[in-house]
Amino acid sequence: MKPSELLQRLLDVHAAKAALRRRHVAVACMAGQYDVNNAYQYVIAREDQHLVWLADAIRDMGGAVPADPGPESLPVAKDEEAVRRLARADAEAADAFVAAWRPRVAEMTHARHKLMLDLMLGESQEQARLFHQAAAGQLDLIGRRTGGARLPGAVLQTRWVE
Repeated sequence: MKPSELLQRLLDVHAAKAALRRRHVAVACMAGQYDVNNAYQYVIAREDQHLVWLADAIRDMGGAVPADPGPESLPVAKDEEAVRRLARADAEAADAFVAAWRPRVAEMTHARHKLMLDLMLGESQEQARLFHQAAAGQLDLIGRRTGGARLPGAVLQTRWVE
């Protein structure tokens, strides 16, 4: 693979991962249930790290990292079922991301960047699993509670600051 092709591949995966992150931030602003919101926060934190890795790789190859176009706007999810639909769409998008990039990464010859992208794809599969569970209404997404009743309440939408 030529260096220019590798750079373009890194730019392409950066754009795809950044788009997923923007979507996840928008959903996190609406996901009021604590466990679902915490799962989104976890995913966003990992995606932030993925984007740092990609940006470093792009710069190392002499490329310029594209500017972030800003947050995505979604229709407001008014109830838990609407958030489940958003999580289902996010699960499908994460599955599609992995399916689209797995063969493209497999054909790469640059060992360090290939390993980085393989790690990202593995974490994206885990993110898809979290979203599938959230879409199914499961709440023990990141870990199991040690006991006791769940606390009532919700995460405030205005809490999120980009």
